[in-house]
Amino acid sequence: MTSSGDGPSIIEFVPDLTTKKRKGVYRPIYADVFSKDTNQGGDVNVIHLMVNPFSGKKQGESIAQQAKTTFEKKSIKVTTHVSASSGQLIELAAHLTTETTDVVAVVGGDGSLSEVITGLMQAKSQCRIGLIPAGTGNSMANDLKIQNTEEAIHRICNGNFQHLDLAKVDMVAGLPGSEQGHLTRYSANLVTWGLGVDSTIKAEKMRWMGPMRYDVGILMAIMANNRRHATLTIDGVSFEDDFTLFLIQNSQTGGSLLPLAPGATLDDGKMDIGILKKMKRGQILKAFGQLKTEGRHVFHPMVDYYRFKTLEISTPKPTAINVDGENIGSTPIKMEVLPGAVAIIV
Repeated sequence: MTSSGDGPSIIEFVPDLTTKKRKGVYRPIYADVFSKDTNQGGDVNVIHLMVNPFSGKKQGESIAQQAKTTFEKKSIKVTTHVSASSGQLIELAAHLTTETTDVVAVVGGDGSLSEVITGLMQAKSQCRIGLIPAGTGNSMANDLKIQNTEEAIHRICNGNFQHLDLAKVDMVAGLPGSEQGHLTRYSANLVTWGLGVDSTIKAEKMRWMGPMRYDVGILMAIMANNRRHATLTIDGVSFEDDFTLFLIQNSQTGGSLLPLAPGATLDDGKMDIGILKKMKRGQILKAFGQLKTEGRHVFHPMVDYYRFKTLEISTPKPTAINVDGENIGSTPIKMEVLPGAVAIIV
């Protein structure tokens, strides 16, 4: 991989020597999910439920009704907004009338959370955001250690929060071949380019398989092993080469709860990127085997990790971009980390 300068420093992970070796390496020592103390929230009097009825096993509306009943028993005023199509939560959130003491509670998965955050950022809302997981992967809920609906409801009622970093993502709207102009999204979870996006595009065609479709999609993408050439610019320093995959993470987990970025922290003012260099099929299979065993891929010799504030990806022709689990854009792409941009219930 060639660089136009000395480049940013590679993140060095420390092995956890108390664990057993698997795939030839120890488990890495994980970073703290949050680096700062929790903020004590005030009373919650108004909650806006933002519901994706299609996420996960299509239980969004029933989970929302359970939450609404519990909130109203606590004399909390609840308004419910249900999306009818992909992307509509952005518009619904952008048109909310909120006070800083309100909570906007998302009933859905990582993509639903991303849509609501994008809408609230467009509206410059300062209210707290809660998450009631109802998606397929629920990566952000995993990092926040939300175990179930009841626990999510309890946390929202308490109102305690942390400031969460976001990435402003500017890209071409639509997948390659269906470009539709410019698109801006605000990512709380991850942005993916390369083999990972190829695999999710394949997986979307196999939704009838449930979560297993992600494993099948990855295997199909590995076997195809397409050539992917890109120029990657991290904090102003450019790298041009063939690559397998970019794992750009704010949270530690992604996809079907895969430990993609053991070093990521949600409020450190930066995002992490794992660069999987151009590999042969056998090397990719080994790296993904290590990834699925507690994030041990960070020790693979063909994987580099960096931390950044700004990032750009350009390619000879448009290639697909996944933001928070949704295949919605194409290169070129520009990202800027916005430290502590929103308050999320913890």
